[in-house]
Amino acid sequence: MLKNPETKYRPFAPVHLRDRRWPDAVITKPPVWLSTDLRDGNQSLIEPMNHDRKLAMFNQLIKIGFKEIEVGFPSASETEFAFLRHLIEKNLIPDDVTVQILTPAREPLIRRSFEALKGAKRAIVHFYNATAPIMRRVVFNMSQDQVLDELAVTHARLIRQLADERPETEWVFEYSPEMFSGTELDFSKRVVDAVVDALGGTKEKPVIINLPSTVEHSTPNIFADMIEWMHRNLARREAIVLSVHPHNDRGTGTAAAEFAMMAGADRVEGCLFGNGERTGNVDIVNLALNMYTQGVHPNLDFSDIDEVRKTVEYSNQLPVHPRHPYVGDLVFTSFSGSHQDAIKKAFSARKEGDIWEMPYLPIDPKDLGRSYEAVIRVNSQSGKGGISYLLEHEYGLVLPRRLQIEFSQIVQEVTDTTGKEVTAADIESVFRRSYLEARSPYGYVAHHLVEDSTRDSVELSTEITVDGKSQRIAGQGNGPIDAFINAMSKVVGERLTVQDYHEHAIGAGADAAAVSYIELKLGSGKTLFGVGRDANIVTASLKAILSGVNRALAQRAGAQRAA
Repeated sequence: MLKNPETKYRPFAPVHLRDRRWPDAVITKPPVWLSTDLRDGNQSLIEPMNHDRKLAMFNQLIKIGFKEIEVGFPSASETEFAFLRHLIEKNLIPDDVTVQILTPAREPLIRRSFEALKGAKRAIVHFYNATAPIMRRVVFNMSQDQVLDELAVTHARLIRQLADERPETEWVFEYSPEMFSGTELDFSKRVVDAVVDALGGTKEKPVIINLPSTVEHSTPNIFADMIEWMHRNLARREAIVLSVHPHNDRGTGTAAAEFAMMAGADRVEGCLFGNGERTGNVDIVNLALNMYTQGVHPNLDFSDIDEVRKTVEYSNQLPVHPRHPYVGDLVFTSFSGSHQDAIKKAFSARKEGDIWEMPYLPIDPKDLGRSYEAVIRVNSQSGKGGISYLLEHEYGLVLPRRLQIEFSQIVQEVTDTTGKEVTAADIESVFRRSYLEARSPYGYVAHHLVEDSTRDSVELSTEITVDGKSQRIAGQGNGPIDAFINAMSKVVGERLTVQDYHEHAIGAGADAAAVSYIELKLGSGKTLFGVGRDANIVTASLKAILSGVNRALAQRAGAQRAA
């Protein structure tokens, strides 16, 4: 890289639109959408789509709800020509969908394009010629007047003539001053005004004027100024559908498109997930769902976003990045412990029908056909919130807060050791091994409970195993837990103290189970949890006590070995 890049590159000149209005505008309705996946997207692929892949993409675009689809460049190749003929001859174009073709401002290619469209009920003929100074000077060796007359106006008149000769089709005209983003605004206006006149644009039958950022040269606010300047200065604005075709060379294609809509654009051309030449076209899914999160329906249906992605990946033979907005595998996923904790609490507080206000989730994944399964995933960066969320939502285990803290440390040891993500199933397995399967040296077999209402106490007779051998113990207390604690204190030779108790049901009916979480202390040791699960709540509580005792003894033995 150059130490002084200003010796090679110059900053893009601002428009100096002092009374610009677009910064205060609000997008309240969707634009007219044009998918160019089958044309601009296709021509950018290492291996262009074959017939089957193009047809799969076309059908997916219709299913999403696109009403204007640029199906190809039929004058460029026989494959493109044949595909368009297949759509028309097999009557595969719905009546409410308009196909569009692209052609350069060259007479043989324009005539070939009209041949390809023969029999179409309604079609958009999109023609273009470059207007930027670098193209006029280096490629065409033409003056502004020559570009306007010999390229733009002459071919506009030809297109109108060919359309008039084919009245069986409803024709719509579109013109792009290619490289608009690098063209002087006054010249762009001259060319567009002349083309609209040549094509006979009216309020009733407007011409689509497409202003592409063929190459992103500037920050998106300057592109918005350019669009607003054209919007306000074109001679026959009422006879124009103002369209934009943003590219993404600077990585700001989405912002440029949104600003352009705020600046007066009526229509947006782009591709699903931003495919296209170089860094791509503007991402229509991104744009549409940005609107949706602001309460504006985009008139496109992405309620099964994974199916859309699958089709696009099949047709383009390109993967969608896992961090791609709204559709990537990881875009609704939080690994961070603090993020997970906030999401868990917000989900717990939210009621059905509430306005969507969720930390770190700008859209409800369910609106896009995604589940909450991937919202929280656990690795070494995760905390108690994510771990407890997965246990609750996947397995119905609602851990008390202090147990969340205790168990998260166990999971952290696993993730630190492996360095890998752990799934909900992995976490449940660790939980089961650590708590529910902690059966040594003490295990539960059976119990018998006798209540004495006159003394407000109970007698509990319990059969347990001690190192695999059966033993019957008995105790009294003000309830079964107290009675069992008294009995087990005698067995282990140290006082057991219950610090906290929680229980809840999982499931309903014949398959219902109770889970008991008991925080206890063995002698003067630290408190820890035991967990028990059973169809009977008393049995679950007794198992939880034994789980806690076994864990306490195991930790004590481990500490002694370490010493």
